[in-house]
Amino acid sequence: MPPLTRRNFAGAALVPPALASGSQANSAVTVGLIGAGTRGPFVAGMLAKHTPGRVVALCDILPERMEAAAKEIGDGKQRRYSDLRELLRSEVDAVIIATPVYLHAAHFEAAVKAGKHIYIEKPASVDVEGCRRIMRAADSADRNLNITFGFQRRYAHVYRQAYRLLQAGGIGQIHLACARFIKSEGVSGVIRPVPPPRTEADKSAHWGDFRSLSGDLIVENNVHSIDVLNWFLDGHPVSAIGAGNSRLPKAGDVRDHNFVAYTYAGGTQAQLSGTTLAPPGYRDVCEQFFGPTGMVETSENHWRHFRKPGDETTEKSPRNLTIDSVSEFVSRIAAGRPENTAVRGAESTLTAILGRMAMDLRREVSWEEMMRQP
Repeated sequence: MPPLTRRNFAGAALVPPALASGSQANSAVTVGLIGAGTRGPFVAGMLAKHTPGRVVALCDILPERMEAAAKEIGDGKQRRYSDLRELLRSEVDAVIIATPVYLHAAHFEAAVKAGKHIYIEKPASVDVEGCRRIMRAADSADRNLNITFGFQRRYAHVYRQAYRLLQAGGIGQIHLACARFIKSEGVSGVIRPVPPPRTEADKSAHWGDFRSLSGDLIVENNVHSIDVLNWFLDGHPVSAIGAGNSRLPKAGDVRDHNFVAYTYAGGTQAQLSGTTLAPPGYRDVCEQFFGPTGMVETSENHWRHFRKPGDETTEKSPRNLTIDSVSEFVSRIAAGRPENTAVRGAESTLTAILGRMAMDLRREVSWEEMMRQP
């Protein structure tokens, strides 16, 4: 089998539909991983270790990445593909798409056409048109398919507990929301600038360094908290205004800090602060919702309900949030309970893009103006 070139890997959306998916009624759900970089093997490993699903196939343009992924996932017996189209023609029931962000739309379209259940890592895309492609493909998908975005907070016990409290009026009407995504870059040594990637090989190696390939800090990273804001505030914002830049030298043009104020329907504001400028080891990632009778705080580690001084409740998360999301993905497939979350995943990505656009233009930008972008 000839290897898939980087050019074909990027354009592999022209894939004929698979004849049929495997039967979940008589066997465990089988899964193929597309993209064996860093996040993909972690998600696949969580699925293999904590669900009845089986990861049986890997696809990547670099054999050494598949070898490392096979060891991380478990038994190392997965079939290996350098050709995305070959994996999609196989009898796997589902795929995990964990390729670079700029490839998400094409790979998502291909998986939908192949009739596979899909777990796709966030964000949806780097731009508005890519998000439109995701939504169009999702709308065309078989209604029996499960399509899940890697916004794992949606499936986590602590987040669902907090959401139930808010829905029950536990703090009254939300007056203000604040989200922080503050962490360390996690790198050391001298950072040397690299030229904008031109070849597919360069794009694959440096996609995380450039806004055109990753979406920028707010889209590729802070979008997790943005998805929570949209969820708890019941929709996307109507406008945004913000500021952001880079304080330290970078290999590319990705920002290292940003602040965006979103306005939602009814005038509720949500403030997002994101940065990678924190010192090594520091991390503060949470969302807070303020009402007249209390405050609710959510994070990957806990949720907290403040009622008044000396009267609050905190519950720690019982496990890694990814376990919750992949467990529900596999159980839904096995039980035949389809869920298609692509539109809301694309809307959360578009909310991040709205913030980026407001920073780029240095003024308030409406949702309608953003959606008029080509």
